[in-house]
Amino acid sequence: MNYRNTRNCILLGIILFVLFAVYGCAATFSDFTVALHKVETSGRTGPILGDNGKALGPLQIHESYWQDSGVQGSYSQCANYTYACEVVRCYLWRYCRRDLVTGNWEKCARVHNGGPRGGANNKTKNYWLKVKKHLTA
Repeated sequence: MNYRNTRNCILLGIILFVLFAVYGCAATFSDFTVALHKVETSGRTGPILGDNGKALGPLQIHESYWQDSGVQGSYSQCANYTYACEVVRCYLWRYCRRDLVTGNWEKCARVHNGGPRGGANNKTKNYWLKVKKHLTA
């Protein structure tokens, strides 16, 4: 990850913190990633392989998703929950920045599941319903 991407991801974290502190959004990014974790791997951690070996870790990240995120490191680090959350944050920052900042977790979940245009793909609606269930639990 270059300096600009790192700076943008740090800036995003600060913006999200301030927005949630000021506006008291119902769910935070942390709540969102916990819900993803429950849907993707039932809360398990470690080097979990899924999607016929194409996805890795507690948030089931594909290598192309990791590359698109721009997070420095190696794909194998996606087995670590904290690292995987940073990958998700930076991926969503790239593809649905406004939704990430405003806490539109439906769009974020659908992009996480279906790629950059996942928010408009009907196939991702059921995935969102699963995530939503864990956000409100």
